[in-house]
Amino acid sequence: MASMQKRLQKELLALQNDPPPGMTLNEKSVQNSITQWIVDMEGAPGTLYEGEKFQLLFKFSSRYPFDSPQVMFTGDNIPVHPHVYSNGHICLSILTEDWSPALSVQSVCLSIISMLSSCKEKRRPPDNSFYVRTCNKNPKKTKWWYHELGLAVCACLIHSIGEERKKEGVETGCAFLLSSFVGQYFLCFP
Repeated sequence: MASMQKRLQKELLALQNDPPPGMTLNEKSVQNSITQWIVDMEGAPGTLYEGEKFQLLFKFSSRYPFDSPQVMFTGDNIPVHPHVYSNGHICLSILTEDWSPALSVQSVCLSIISMLSSCKEKRRPPDNSFYVRTCNKNPKKTKWWYHELGLAVCACLIHSIGEERKKEGVETGCAFLLSSFVGQYFLCFP
């Protein structure tokens, strides 16, 4: 626990003293707990999100930095982006399987700024409605599958419901997704 707190203190100071462009630590968010931060973000100049304001929520487990933080958009303005669901969940590989303890809050912020800045069209992921209805509140519980062309689609586990409904929901979900998104891939994990 002490190493996690020491690491978070170091990253907190770095974010306060040298934040990525357009990012500011919401100081009130860290007054009560060092394990949950809100970072205020402004869309980069010259991008589709120029002048828009967003908030990122970071939650750190006791295993940080060996375990990635839970990161999602929060608040009233969730960016409309092909890799951002309307509930704030972000499909970005460094938040899950490509996480490394060498990464930091600053590198995550830079990756999210880069992801938004490279967007050519504001639109939600094709499976947004299904995902938002069936996903876990914690985006780290989602099983993401990253398409080789850089397109991300999710496969969500349906939790906390009876086995029969779970089986029915997964089959229904898969059929819906496969028939609705011809030419795209979606994996379902029962």
